[in-house]
Amino acid sequence: MTGQDSDPDASGSSTFAHLLAMSDGRGLFEHALLDMPRRDHGYCVDDVARALVVLVRESERAPALDRLVATYLRFLEAAVDVDGQVHNRMDAGGEWTDDAGLGDWWGRALRALGAAAVDLPTASDRKRALIAFHRAASARSPHGRAMAFATLGAADVLSADPGDLSARALLMDGVASIGTPSDDHWAWPEPRLRYANAALPEALLAGGAAMDDPRVVARGLAMLRFLLDVETRGGHLSVTGVGGRGPAQRSVQFDQQPIEVAAIADACARAFDITADPSWRDGVAAAWAWFTGDNDAATPMIDRESGAGFDGLEAGGRNENRGAESTLAALGAYQQAARLGVLERVRR
Repeated sequence: MTGQDSDPDASGSSTFAHLLAMSDGRGLFEHALLDMPRRDHGYCVDDVARALVVLVRESERAPALDRLVATYLRFLEAAVDVDGQVHNRMDAGGEWTDDAGLGDWWGRALRALGAAAVDLPTASDRKRALIAFHRAASARSPHGRAMAFATLGAADVLSADPGDLSARALLMDGVASIGTPSDDHWAWPEPRLRYANAALPEALLAGGAAMDDPRVVARGLAMLRFLLDVETRGGHLSVTGVGGRGPAQRSVQFDQQPIEVAAIADACARAFDITADPSWRDGVAAAWAWFTGDNDAATPMIDRESGAGFDGLEAGGRNENRGAESTLAALGAYQQAARLGVLERVRR
């Protein structure tokens, strides 16, 4: 999404209007009441990291977006403690309100810092991101999603410097943290699907490619095929709701979250990049189509004028709040669909 055209489909900076409205000189507000930021709820690393990944993907950014990149990078640098643990929550006054830890936000910070260390335009900013990445990469999380997110950041660093020992050690530990399915009928390493599920196979794909290990890549592809099979119904994505999904639960669920769909878009895009198999482009197309209304409630989940994403798909429509997480999920799915040329999906 480049340029400054007012048409959101022409990829103008207006596509980021809601992200700009949700941000200030300190960071990105986590929650919104309808389309207004809930400033009293403060900021979180989870969302700032997602936002930095989305903006780093933009090869041509308007000056306002460049200012956001600088703000988000500064926020993440400050969040990483000397021992590699990461704060997540900051209040509107700029004070951290939590102890540093190793939850999902740690992994997402590494994901974003790895991307920034490779793709930011200036050498000084890339170096700053890499220093913060190495600091966080000295730690390890006991949580599978966090390790998967961190693995993606490590893969980015290795794409630019295959000799980066810190990134390679993190990536190998991340791949090892993803278990092997033990049930032929439930080809997933966890007893239940949870959230951002496709991050697990994407981590295997990124890790296997970085290690030049086709067996790991094959595991990731098989897991992603399984996930798409479980989360597709009636020709469209019908993803796991917030309560999770076990082997016996194949019916439609609601309170579907945009982060689940965005994770599918990212994983399928990576699978296509690795294999050139066009069926993975179909997965990206299905993810974008979910946002434009090809879903279980036939309801658009993105405001095309502002780029705002809605907070959840419900049986009767959608949650009208437009928080940071949902907005970034919608923008990220758009980016992948645009890159692979599948913004217009023909239903079969």
